[in-house]
Amino acid sequence: LCTIIHYLVRGQLGWLGLTIACAVPGYTAQLLSILWFRADGHPPDYWLLMLHLLQLGLWKRDSCRYWDVLRMVAKTGSSVHAGEVLMQHGDVCVLRLLEALLQTLPHLLLQAYVVMAVDQAGFIPGVSAGLSLLSLAWALVSYSHFTCLVKPGHLCLPATAILCLLFWRTGMLGTRVLALVLFARLYSFWVFAVAGVHWLLMSFWLVAQQTDIVAQPCRWRLFNCLVGAVYIFCYVNVRPGPSRHRVAVFYAVSTQDIQYPTWM
Repeated sequence: LCTIIHYLVRGQLGWLGLTIACAVPGYTAQLLSILWFRADGHPPDYWLLMLHLLQLGLWKRDSCRYWDVLRMVAKTGSSVHAGEVLMQHGDVCVLRLLEALLQTLPHLLLQAYVVMAVDQAGFIPGVSAGLSLLSLAWALVSYSHFTCLVKPGHLCLPATAILCLLFWRTGMLGTRVLALVLFARLYSFWVFAVAGVHWLLMSFWLVAQQTDIVAQPCRWRLFNCLVGAVYIFCYVNVRPGPSRHRVAVFYAVSTQDIQYPTWM
C-alpha cells in the first residue's frame, strides 16, 4: 500500500499500474482459503468475504486455526494430537507459499528493477523489495519446516536451524533476483528469453524425474510447468526421499545462469 501511494503521489502511473497488477494473482490463494473455510463448515459471510477481498484471508485462517486448537484444549483438558495440529498448520503454510509465489515474487522483481534501473534513490520501493524478499524466504522456510515435520522420524528443528534456513533462502533468492534484474537492465526484454530457457530446462527435468504427486496427465504436465517456473528462482523439493543429487543439479544450472550476465 505504501508503494502504491508512493507512485500515485509522484505521478508514476505506469509503475503504479504494474504494482497493482502484481497483487491480482494473490487472489488465487484467497479463493482457495474461502473454499477451505467452506469445507471446514464455515460458510463465508459478508465480513469473511471482505477480509479475503482485502487479502487478509490467510491471517483470518491462521488465527482461526490457533483458536480451534485452544478451544479443543479447553474441551478435552489435555494437549491436542500433534498430527492434527500439524495438518492444520500445513494448510496455512501451503497457502502462504502459493500467495508468496504468485504475488510477492512478481512484486519483488518489479520493485527491485525500479530501484536498480529507474530510481536508485527510491526508499519506499527499496524497503518494499526487501520486505518482499524476507516474506518470500519465510514462506519457503515455513513450507520446508512443515514437510520436514511430516516425515516419519524427524524431530522439530531448533530455532538456530530455522534461522540458518532463512538466511540461506534469502541469499539464494536475493542473488537470483539481482542477477535477473541486472540482466534486464542491460539487455531489456532478452531477460525473458533467458528465463524461458531455464524454465524449459527445469520443466523437462521434472518430467524426466516422473513426479507422481499429480495423477491425471493434464494436471501432471501443468504441475511440472508451474514448478519449473518456480525453479527459476529457488528449489522446492516435490519428491520424497533423499534430494542431495537433485539439489546439486539445480545449483549447478542456477550457478551458470547467475554467471551468464557476467560472461556477456
